Amino acid sequence: MNLDDLVLISIDDHVVEPPDMFLRHVPEKYKDQAPVVFTDEKGVDKWMYQGKQAGVSGLNAVVSWPAEEWGRDPAGFAEMRPGAYDVHERVRDMSRNGIWGSMCFPTFTGFSARHLNQYQDPVTLIMVSAYNDWHIDEWCGAYPERFVPLALLPTWNPEAMCAEIRRVAAKGCRAVTMPEIPHLEGLPSYHDIDYWGPVFQTLSDTGLVMCLHIGSGFGAISMAKDAPIDNLIVLATQISAIAAQDLLWGPAMRAYPDLKFAFSEGGIGWIPFYLDRCDRHYTNQKWLRRDFGGKLPSEVFREHSLACYVTDPTALLLRNEIGIDIIAWECDYPHSDCFWPNAAELMLDELNRAGASDSDIDKIGWQNSARFFNWDPLKHHTREEISVGALRQAAADVDVSIRSRAEWARRYHEKQAAAAT
Repeated sequence: MNLDDLVLISIDDHVVEPPDMFLRHVPEKYKDQAPVVFTDEKGVDKWMYQGKQAGVSGLNAVVSWPAEEWGRDPAGFAEMRPGAYDVHERVRDMSRNGIWGSMCFPTFTGFSARHLNQYQDPVTLIMVSAYNDWHIDEWCGAYPERFVPLALLPTWNPEAMCAEIRRVAAKGCRAVTMPEIPHLEGLPSYHDIDYWGPVFQTLSDTGLVMCLHIGSGFGAISMAKDAPIDNLIVLATQISAIAAQDLLWGPAMRAYPDLKFAFSEGGIGWIPFYLDRCDRHYTNQKWLRRDFGGKLPSEVFREHSLACYVTDPTALLLRNEIGIDIIAWECDYPHSDCFWPNAAELMLDELNRAGASDSDIDKIGWQNSARFFNWDPLKHHTREEISVGALRQAAADVDVSIRSRAEWARRYHEKQAAAAT
């Protein structure tokens, strides 16, 4: 496939929430209880909720920094490339990267909203809904043809979860982000049908996808105290297999035929071995037989799942064994795993080296995601209009220079000063 003809949807990116995001979405009488941003003595912007820190602004938002400045430490708004938190700049950066559509996971709340949900009270229900209204109406609503809306849920309250699923579905939301391993957050496990059953049914009824982003399940890795951060980053993708095990061998995938799961940023390399192991266990350990409806566990997994990767060259050689219809590409902007502004080149080169056909490239690049999330990028546009070539032509003026944190901060403050005069 010619690079300019490629179409891309990134099904895992991240938004750094702007500090005023709650102002237009929290009822007046609750505004003084909404999360707010404060700047600490080191100049890092942090979120405060109910008198305690509730997450940072930009975690690993390193895109367009020099590599020697990359890290997991948080940044202030001034230090980040504006596309991290400004939706208009984000769309320009997406176009310069050749990406038409994007799903954006949260930052300060945590991927499963744990930083809000640790406060299990009626006010938090309001804040979760306010976050979703901001995300759907403002972030995605600014460019509805470019973003796949994703919602948070109050995971500690099943009845409220079901109500929020129905509410955001009516607003056009396509997915929710949930804990990988909820019992690590003090919640019932996904085996608890009394707790999660109504939620699974509501997701099935509305068609919303349940996204399980790596990171919320870090507690499953019992690392040595002196282990380097590399251990956590490398092994994080293996948590997807643990999450899949609870969902496949528990009631979720076996009892809810319409329930859909996206394993976000977990890669696809774990899947061939995991499914082989599941099928071997199922056919051999007859005394432990679970009811998979006359199917193999691997078949049930593929019916429910979408597996998302940034780069996975060896596993792409096994794309047909994994299931060509359940693989989706992602960019991970603005984190250190992302490739910007040349993601299209790297994605296509990896698939070409794997011997992928144009049909395979289309499925992995955009068709599988569009189908799974019921989000049609061709509803108002032709393929040619949303291609890498067309997007880059429209965004040719986007500056792709590498700049230090200090340089971004200087430009930010200059812009703020100019706006004030």
